[in-house]
Amino acid sequence: MPKPKVFVTRRIPSAGLDKIRAACDAEVWPEPTPPPRAVLLDRAAEAEGIVSLLTDAMDVPLMEAAPHLRVISNFAVGFDNIDVPAATERGIAVGNTPEVLTDATADMAFCLLISAGRRLVEAAEYVKEGHWETWEPLGHIGADLMGKTLGIVGMGRIGSALAQRCRGGWGMNILYYDVASNPDAETSLGARKVDFDTLLTESDFISVHTVLNKETHGLFNAAAFRRMKPTAVFINTARGRIHVHGDLVAALRSGEIFAAGLDVTHPEPLPPEDPLLKLPNAIVAPHIASATRQSRDAMGEIAAANLLAGLQGEPLQAWLNPEVESTRRR
Repeated sequence: MPKPKVFVTRRIPSAGLDKIRAACDAEVWPEPTPPPRAVLLDRAAEAEGIVSLLTDAMDVPLMEAAPHLRVISNFAVGFDNIDVPAATERGIAVGNTPEVLTDATADMAFCLLISAGRRLVEAAEYVKEGHWETWEPLGHIGADLMGKTLGIVGMGRIGSALAQRCRGGWGMNILYYDVASNPDAETSLGARKVDFDTLLTESDFISVHTVLNKETHGLFNAAAFRRMKPTAVFINTARGRIHVHGDLVAALRSGEIFAAGLDVTHPEPLPPEDPLLKLPNAIVAPHIASATRQSRDAMGEIAAANLLAGLQGEPLQAWLNPEVESTRRR
């Protein structure tokens, strides 16, 4: 019996890829950058399963070009690259890789928070460039953490994990803005659910952990940055489109806010000449929040499990559209 034909849009950890190769006729895109759109459409035409990344648009044109496609397994917890309703309409199961990157992403958010707040990258560059001559009483003054107020936008698993670190380790006061309440965070961390304006005006640090949708797209714009404290630090490890890039550059350049730490941008990657990369009070990482061995291996295993379950007509381990069960392609 022939193995199902699948396309994997990038090399993923062997913890998942080895299982896919053993069970499938798998083509893996070998380049470090995403497959061009024309290649993606060509491979989708014959594929029964696709393992996609956030850089790969799993949209209506692709699905229309893929008559045999039964499952899309996204190697990510986010899935804004996939038109899930369109997949459901066509009987295609869709999965993602949630939960296993919670701690890694929360750690990265805190890493950016403390590094931006304490001007660590700026100070390290100062040393590398040969400017360090003596101990400077007024040099590289950063932000205090103890007892300050942390504002979380999106108090889900990752937001809660960051709040736990900041509350338990630094005694921070926790505010959060979310469409839903988080009673556990309110009880265990003393977190207080507030409106967006209150979070902006009262927080010393603001960290973004919400999903990208119509309501959150461009949520942090010029008006939002103006409402923040001039000493505030802005952190985004969620999605780059949640903040307006040019407005953030302007706020950092003018001193409307103190600093920013980003693991996500729009576009990704930023061109080398982008003005944000020239600012001393901005830290930009290349979308590495989940980049720990344990997290990436676990993501690979779930991506493989979702793919194989979809090909076998079984429930996916992490299923974004279980309502497709009765109409799924088999």
